[in-house]
Amino acid sequence: MTRSADPTTSVDDIVRNSSIEIIPLKGAQEKAAAVPAETTVTMTCSPKFGLSRTLDHVAAARRSGHRVVPHLAARMVDDRRALRDFVRRVTDLGVDELFVVGGDGEEPVGRFREAAEILEELGEFDHGLSRLGIGCYPEGHPKIADDMLFEALLRKQQHADYMVSQLCFDASALAGWLRSARDRGVTLPLRIGVAAPLQIRKLIELSVKIGVGRSVRFLSKQHGLVGNLLLGRAYEPMELLLALGEEMSFADFSVEGLHLFSFNQVDATLDWLFRAGGAEEAG
Repeated sequence: MTRSADPTTSVDDIVRNSSIEIIPLKGAQEKAAAVPAETTVTMTCSPKFGLSRTLDHVAAARRSGHRVVPHLAARMVDDRRALRDFVRRVTDLGVDELFVVGGDGEEPVGRFREAAEILEELGEFDHGLSRLGIGCYPEGHPKIADDMLFEALLRKQQHADYMVSQLCFDASALAGWLRSARDRGVTLPLRIGVAAPLQIRKLIELSVKIGVGRSVRFLSKQHGLVGNLLLGRAYEPMELLLALGEEMSFADFSVEGLHLFSFNQVDATLDWLFRAGGAEEAG
């Protein structure tokens, strides 16, 4: 379950309050079922598979006893009726939280182009959801200017309850962005988006693909990366979290937990969480 930050929030606290992102690909239902029931699963959506695939995997995860947060991409919603139908179907499954994003599609399938429009529409009816999350971009967006991103974030926070940061490997960049966001009036609690353990070569490929090239360039400068890359070793996020803990107070900046981008490497993610004290050992 998600919970709010408190004055004693530490690296251990935010690790214990982790959610694991899963992509609804083949085999993802079994991967979600392996996650301990007390750890929240978030289920993505994409133009390639459509909202029906997301709903199928949300239903399967609920059947296996998990708390699930579906992602909803604005550009994948046809119209107001489709939005209400999606919300009705997830709440019927016992879902009480939704993560709203703009989406990666070049062209929207219907009237919605950005997350703010979905959030505003959700405010027009009794949706039954108790918590709404949105994304944020500590290292910017390849297609949107930083000032526009902050303006959009301020608009969206009127309807949202928390934000999740895009994948980042640079503690100083993330801490600096969060200070700037707080100074600009962004008050939403933050769930830090970090890469779960993954082979460094694959992590670099995926990170470039999802548009966080600037952070990858930072990662590429780190001592020992080339040697680890050649040896096929995996990236782990603890060094980043410890560095963040030195840069800022998690409590003072309302950091409530982690959002682990697993890239469906769920076994490795659970192993790291167990070693870091954030989950029970997987059965």
